[in-house]
Amino acid sequence: MDKVLVVENLHTHFFTENGVVEAVEDVSFHLEKGEMLGLIGESGCGKTTVIQSILRLLEYPGKVMKGKAVMNGIDLLHAPMDQIEKLRWKTISVIPQSAMNALNPVMTVGDQIVEAILLHEEVTKDEAIKRTEYLLEIVGIPKQRRKSYPHEFSGGMKQRVAIAMALACQPQIVISDESTTGLDVLTQAQVIAVIKDLQKKMDLSIILISHDLPMVTAICERVAIMYAGKLVEWATTQQLLNNPQHPYSQGLLAATPDINNLDKVCKSIPGTVPMLIDPPKGCRFQTRCPSVMDKCKQQVPVMRKVQEGHYVSCFLGG
Repeated sequence: MDKVLVVENLHTHFFTENGVVEAVEDVSFHLEKGEMLGLIGESGCGKTTVIQSILRLLEYPGKVMKGKAVMNGIDLLHAPMDQIEKLRWKTISVIPQSAMNALNPVMTVGDQIVEAILLHEEVTKDEAIKRTEYLLEIVGIPKQRRKSYPHEFSGGMKQRVAIAMALACQPQIVISDESTTGLDVLTQAQVIAVIKDLQKKMDLSIILISHDLPMVTAICERVAIMYAGKLVEWATTQQLLNNPQHPYSQGLLAATPDINNLDKVCKSIPGTVPMLIDPPKGCRFQTRCPSVMDKCKQQVPVMRKVQEGHYVSCFLGG
């Protein structure tokens, strides 16, 4: 398949008064045309920082130290800023985590989508309104509701509006940044179903950022696991579920309830993600790993191939 986004050796640091936070270290992955890729990890593992780096949305004191993020032959990390601004929305867009904060409370939802279309495309206002009504309908909102204000919508409906807005300029790539966090379980399922349906209808390439492993493995073709700023495992969904290699991946799966096995006892991963201002030497997971070895405390494991399409950064495993 064609690769629509290739990220190589991304390093992002935050320069604080207390020291340098190594938020993202040597992260590489790619997104294929028409696929949904899950980016998984606990809070503080660097998932959102990866996306902010790619889209050049980092603010001081954050800085991309090195790496590449190539889309359509353009390195997003080094291209002129005016070129990046033209690519946002039209080629790559984001569904934000909190639609409540993303939507302007004093504008109708329709006007906000129309504004985005007019800003990035040469169309008439009537054409923008028609597209807005179409987008609202495909995410399950009656087109006449374009004249409603955000406060007139439920949380789930606001999130649908945010999805419609992300699709306003017909992008190739959509990044869903924890877009169901804060919603109830039923509404989460409805929003994810909308995203999955749109992916098929519009041949979208989607990066789904989440800490919800069951949801991601249910709808994504491939999964990338991040821990403490590093990519620790990269596999197809079936490879991850059937043969997880990294102890962190194994721990996440062990902590996941299984409705097909009600006798399963979920086990939490002890400890917390380390502070990246002073990360552990060697493997960053070594302070929580049940299988830690002496060399894990001294050497940094490199990403190695387990089988076709399956890679892991660990000294253990086959």
